[in-house]
Amino acid sequence: MTTVLHRLLSLILLVSLLAGGPALAQSRSWWLGGMVGGAAAATPAEAPAAAAEDAGIDYREWSTFAGQAERAIADPATASDRLEGLRARLADWRERFLQAQSTNKPRIDTLREQIAALGAAPAEGATEPADIAQRRKELNEQLAAAQAPALAAEEAYRRADGLIREADSILRGRDATKLIRRDPAPINPANWATAAGALSTFAMDLGAELGASWSNPARRSALVQAAPVLLAELLIAALLLWQGRRWIDRLIHRLQDRLPTGWWGVIELPLSLAQVILPVVALFFLTSALEGTGFLGPLALGIATDGVMTAGLAMSVVLWIGWHVFPADDRLTQVVVLPAARRAEGRLHVSLVALAMAAEALLTHSFTARGYGAAAVSTVNFPATALIGVLLFRLGQLLQQSAALESDGQETPGFRPLVLSILGKAAMAIGVVGPVLGAVGYIALADALVRPAVSTLGLLAVVALLQRLIYDIYAVVTRGDAKLARDALIPVLISFALALAALPVLALLWGMRSADLLEYWTRFREGFRLGDTRISPTDFLMIGVIFGIGYGVTRLMQGALRTTILPKTSLDTGGKNAIVAGIGYVGIVLAALAAITSTGLDLSNLAIVAGALSVGIGFGLQNIVSNFVSGIILLIERPVAEGDWIEVGGVQGIVRGISVRSTKVETFDRTTVIVPNADLISGRVTNWTGFSLNGRLIVPVGVAYGSDTRKVERILRQIAEAQPMVVLNPPPAVPFMGFGADSLNFEIRAILRDVNFSLSVRSEINHQIARRFAEEGIEVPFPQRDVWLRNPEALTGHPPPPARPTVAPEPPSTDNRLRDDETMREDPEDGGHTPGYGREDERN
Repeated sequence: MTTVLHRLLSLILLVSLLAGGPALAQSRSWWLGGMVGGAAAATPAEAPAAAAEDAGIDYREWSTFAGQAERAIADPATASDRLEGLRARLADWRERFLQAQSTNKPRIDTLREQIAALGAAPAEGATEPADIAQRRKELNEQLAAAQAPALAAEEAYRRADGLIREADSILRGRDATKLIRRDPAPINPANWATAAGALSTFAMDLGAELGASWSNPARRSALVQAAPVLLAELLIAALLLWQGRRWIDRLIHRLQDRLPTGWWGVIELPLSLAQVILPVVALFFLTSALEGTGFLGPLALGIATDGVMTAGLAMSVVLWIGWHVFPADDRLTQVVVLPAARRAEGRLHVSLVALAMAAEALLTHSFTARGYGAAAVSTVNFPATALIGVLLFRLGQLLQQSAALESDGQETPGFRPLVLSILGKAAMAIGVVGPVLGAVGYIALADALVRPAVSTLGLLAVVALLQRLIYDIYAVVTRGDAKLARDALIPVLISFALALAALPVLALLWGMRSADLLEYWTRFREGFRLGDTRISPTDFLMIGVIFGIGYGVTRLMQGALRTTILPKTSLDTGGKNAIVAGIGYVGIVLAALAAITSTGLDLSNLAIVAGALSVGIGFGLQNIVSNFVSGIILLIERPVAEGDWIEVGGVQGIVRGISVRSTKVETFDRTTVIVPNADLISGRVTNWTGFSLNGRLIVPVGVAYGSDTRKVERILRQIAEAQPMVVLNPPPAVPFMGFGADSLNFEIRAILRDVNFSLSVRSEINHQIARRFAEEGIEVPFPQRDVWLRNPEALTGHPPPPARPTVAPEPPSTDNRLRDDETMREDPEDGGHTPGYGREDERN
């Protein structure tokens, strides 16, 4: 447990350094840069050593220390503690060298620009004017002098970095050796007697130490005087450990009964922290009072201070986590979804884990292998490891059950069930492998598996509880539902950041050294080199900030143009949209250029990358580039604008938006069709309203044979001229198109003022045609067909009637209006002739 506490304290220190390190480093780099830059500007021809001295770096001292570090690292007998100390000092030197690499950077950039202004250096064998050659020589000398401190810092940085890598490699190798070291096997009965004897010796040593302290009058007097206070603090600590949890639970339940449901989770978690804080505070005062009496010897003092504090903290934290992960109250959102009986089982397992960890913590600081033997220590500690492994296995089974309950009825399990299932399987595997390894003697490896696994489950549980608290707070602030808050963007982002913050803690729990974690952070802050420029995370942050400012200014300008300036001009809608879109593209490009150049990145270094990208664009991204260029053409030439009625590729609709890659067309069915811009440029497009709202309307009309064609033409022309949307110049035309199979075909051809109303005008014209034709007695025919029955008896099943003498058909009379092309048909029922139309209506 001490290892865990040490790692947690290291993490706190790490977070502090990460929070303050970049700012402090940046300020120091500015100070160093300004000081060295000023010195270089004043005396550009100074030697590199003098410039380095101005930068605050003593390279003689560094050289001496680096030699000592190299000898210590090369010596296999160097202790790990000394290597850790040397590594820390090397890291400090490396940080100073990293900051010194930016020395004189403004001056160097200025000198390079001056040299570039002189033009390219003459080729071999060529000459240039003497004054230019002299000036080029002077500038090159100044540039070399200005670059000297940065070059010296770069060389020293590489040396320090290499030494740090060597030290880390040695320390990692030693840690790995400790992990795979095999101690005496606890399952060997021969070690049981050794362990019992060691425990007896430990008890005798503790008793002898206490007896010696009691025999000392001064110590005895101090203990007697402090006895009332010690007894009171002991009672308070015991009472808080025993009843403190119940008192806090009662207080929380009373508050929950008086507050709305949404506030339950908000007040429960913060108030429940008192169940951890109060017992630990009581134990702290108790152990401090015992230490202040001076009564306890080294052995008893180690147990009373480190052992008792560690055991109390472990019990309080583990019980707090367990009672929140497996709550007895169903009113709160459950972190792990389980029935009440399984949650009670989980609380029992967690309580046993807390007792095992507390019992082990009481002996860890005093019952060591140095004093009582490795066999005794491994045998005494193994039962706690085995018990924790068994309990870890059972907790893994509960997690598996929770994952099964959450994914029940789902074809594909969600993220939470998947994570719970993975954690459950991992806990079950470690719960079996860890005790087995410890039983055969690999105690360090077993502890490195079992205890980090328990700590990992505890840390993930704390993260889940904090995420639940975030959702509850967001629901209270927004006055919404806590379940809906889980899908909101802000709490999800905060929860994701919280999960990322837990990753360094997990790394420390699983044995990563804090120095390694700081090393990774240093590598991250260093960034990478692109040509002669080093790009760091700070530069990326600056790029994001400047680009965000430029993007915001662009949006403000677009809004001002769209709502204030452009409405007062005579531009059409398409022109206004094109200007606004063009300003947006130009603003984004300028913002990107300003953000990149603000970091000092030389874009000329990207020439090779740009060449490779151009090849990729030519082959793989040609469609995207084609659509992009087509979008620019659309915005400039504006053959199609927003609000136009177009037809492209068999799709008709209204243009609703033109972006860089595609155009949105809303069809008359109210569906949106995404059309690539390349189709609008290279394909055939019909724009009904883009350049003129006038458009021709054609309405076909058919009348029956025998109708007066001149009368029909006159009526149709009157109907067309009576429409408000039809222009009279040119006047509407009614051509007689020809003789159809069933009708005489006419057309109304008229020019409309606004083609958008063509459908309504067509409908009104058809209504007028139907009314006028009915009034004038003009028939509108329907399609007709002649149907001949060759053998009607086959349809009825009766024999054919006897043949009758053929009678010549009578000529048509006025009573029976049969046209010449109409015939008589037979009625199979009565065998007689019934007059009727031989042409059948298609509706029949």
